[in-house]
Amino acid sequence: MLCKLIGVPLQDGAAQLGCEMGPSALRTAGLVEALAGLGHQVADLGNLQPTVGKPVAHPNGAVRKLAEICGWITVIEEAAYRESAEGMPIFLGGDHALSAGSVAGLARRAEEKGRPLFVLWLDAHTDFHTLDTTGSGNLHGVPVAYFTGRPGFAPYFPELAAPVDPENVCMIGIRSVDPAERAALNETDVLVHDMRAIDEHGVAALLRGFLEKVASVNGLLHVSLDVDFLDPSVGPAVGTTVPGGATFREAHLVMEMLHDSGLVSSLDLVELNPFLDERGRTATVLVDLTASLMGRTVMDRPTRSY
Repeated sequence: MLCKLIGVPLQDGAAQLGCEMGPSALRTAGLVEALAGLGHQVADLGNLQPTVGKPVAHPNGAVRKLAEICGWITVIEEAAYRESAEGMPIFLGGDHALSAGSVAGLARRAEEKGRPLFVLWLDAHTDFHTLDTTGSGNLHGVPVAYFTGRPGFAPYFPELAAPVDPENVCMIGIRSVDPAERAALNETDVLVHDMRAIDEHGVAALLRGFLEKVASVNGLLHVSLDVDFLDPSVGPAVGTTVPGGATFREAHLVMEMLHDSGLVSSLDLVELNPFLDERGRTATVLVDLTASLMGRTVMDRPTRSY
């Protein structure tokens, strides 16, 4: 497999600074070496730089950095479309606003291939606000609403070439949803598995059903992994911690099952804030999880002290 690493030093979508250092931290933690050690070809394409957007105002005065985010989305969407022609793009974030661009570009590529795009959203949050409903104004909270074609983004965000069908989105690990997001989700067919569902049924059963759906229609699968999917005791380097997240083994099981499925065609690694990390601990966990996704087994795990 040709793995294409695309750095996205984006922090304009979050309230707390530091995510722009995420791509460097993942490289320093040994992502290239881990992938190469599993027999994959690795092409590090460096970091993207945003276009300079014109200042733009929105009726919702809380919205922050709108021009900057629009500039980023344009550049990320083009990179996602271009680099998904061959190989597996891996987007190194950067806050979760980057997925507005990565998924939009991947969906355009999938439509050209005549295959449906599915999105596995591993996150504590649904990120289903629109520009009208966000109360914080932080635009890392809007990408899923945007790439599934919800109204409320025109004429500000770039027009979508191929919206993702909400039925093709599965969220796992959810445990912090604003009322406006909950109401909007209730109008869609997005599949939401919160942490209670994981507690009751186990993450394997929940994920297995979704993977069977993707396989049944020859779909392409994009995985978007937010650090706050993990319990803060496992991944502390994130500005949006929510207690009660996925355990170390639950997260690795998800990745191991994804590898076994052979369905994953692209990956986001987002919301890593090295400024909040403990001696690179969270960056190392993300590298380990990526290695599990790309073929490392339980028996292959290195002995490591944190």
